[in-house]
Amino acid sequence: MNKILEFIEYVEQIKEESLSLFLDKILIKLRKATESEAGTIYILRKKRKTWLEPVSIQNDKMPLSHSGFNIDINGPAIASYVAVSGKYVLIDDVYTLQNDLPYRFNPSYDQESGYKSKSVMAFPLSTFEGKTIGVVQLINRRLKGVKSPIPFESGQLKFISAVNHIIGRAIERIDAHEKMALKKKELEKKNRLLEKQRKIITEQQQETEQAFKISIELLAKAAELHDEVTGNHIVRVNEYSYVLAQEYGMPKEFCDEIRYCAQLHDVGKMSVNSAILKKQQQLNPEERAEMNLHTYYGYKILIQSDRLKMAADIAYCHHEKWDGTGYPRHLKGNEIPLSARIVQLADIYDALRSERPYKKGYTHTEAMDILLKGDDRIDPKGHFDSDLLKILERCHEKFNYIWIALTDK
Repeated sequence: MNKILEFIEYVEQIKEESLSLFLDKILIKLRKATESEAGTIYILRKKRKTWLEPVSIQNDKMPLSHSGFNIDINGPAIASYVAVSGKYVLIDDVYTLQNDLPYRFNPSYDQESGYKSKSVMAFPLSTFEGKTIGVVQLINRRLKGVKSPIPFESGQLKFISAVNHIIGRAIERIDAHEKMALKKKELEKKNRLLEKQRKIITEQQQETEQAFKISIELLAKAAELHDEVTGNHIVRVNEYSYVLAQEYGMPKEFCDEIRYCAQLHDVGKMSVNSAILKKQQQLNPEERAEMNLHTYYGYKILIQSDRLKMAADIAYCHHEKWDGTGYPRHLKGNEIPLSARIVQLADIYDALRSERPYKKGYTHTEAMDILLKGDDRIDPKGHFDSDLLKILERCHEKFNYIWIALTDK
C-alpha cells in the first residue's frame, strides 16, 4: 500500500509539462516498480483512423536508434489487443506464443536492432470512466544476479491496477492542456497572418482611397480650366463645408464625405461651351439657359459612381434656393439635400471673398454682412437654410481662418 501511495503522490506532484516528458517520468517509475529493462507507452490517437502512437520509449540495454512506429489498432499486435479488449497481458516468452491466441508478437524490431525480447507485461491506461486512452508495454523483467529475463508476476498487476486510473487521469489532463496550447498557438499564428493580411488590405485601401481622392481633385481642377474660378477655391469650399457639417452635428462619415465631394459642385461646367464660361458681359437668355445646365451635366457625370452620390446631389442642387426660386428643379426647403444647402453657402461665401475682373473681393466682415443681412442680389431668408445661417453666424471666424490659411498667393 505504501508503494501505491508513494506512486500516486509522485504522479500528482509532477508539474504541468509536455506529455512526452511526463510519460518519460512515468515509464521510468513503472519500470522500476516492475523491474523491467525496457518499455513503451503508447497513446491512442484518432483522426480518420485509430492508432497507437509511441510517445515514450526506453531501453536500458541498448541505445534507441529510432522513435518507434505507430501501431494499427485493428492489427494483431499485443498492444492493439490490449487497447481494444482492455485486458492485461502477461507473457513469459514472446517467442513461444501459441497460434490460437488473439495477438501476435512482431519480431521485426528485435531483428533490426539485435535486441532480444522475452517476457512482456502489457496493460491499458484508462480514465475513471473506463475509457482506454493508451497502452503500457513493459519488456524483460530482470533481477540482480540473474542472467536471463524472468517472467512478470501476476502480483505486480495489483500495483498496476491501483495506479492505472491515476496515470490515465493525468495523461488526459496534460493531453488536453497540450491540445489547448496547440490550438492557442495555431490561433495566434492565424491571428498574426490575419493581422498581416489586414495590414496589407488596409494599405491597399489607403492607396486606393488616395488615388480616388487625387482623381476627384484632378476632375474638380479640370472643371476650372475654362471658368473664372481659379486657385484654391475648391479646397476652401471643401473646408467650409466640412466645418458647417460638423457644426450641424452630422456623423463623421457625412463630414468626411462632404469634405471631398464639395469641390465637385461645378464639375458640370466642363460640358458648357467655353465661350460662355469666359464671356465677360452679361449672358443673354440662351446663354444663361446653357450655363444653368451645368448642374444637370454635373449630376449625369457623378451619379454613375456609387461613391459620388453625395457629389451628384451637390452638383445638381447647389443652385436651388430655400424659397424654391432656384434652379434647375425649383426645389424648396428640405427638398434640397442638406449637402447641397451646405455647399451653396460655402460657395457663395468664397465667391464674395474672391476678387474677379468685374468685382472686388470683400472682407470677411463685408461678406458676413451680405450673407446675414442681404444686398441687391442675395436675400438670406429666401436663399439659405436658416439653421445653417445661424451656424455660420456662430462659427464665422473659422471661415475667415480657412480663407487666410488657403488664400491664393
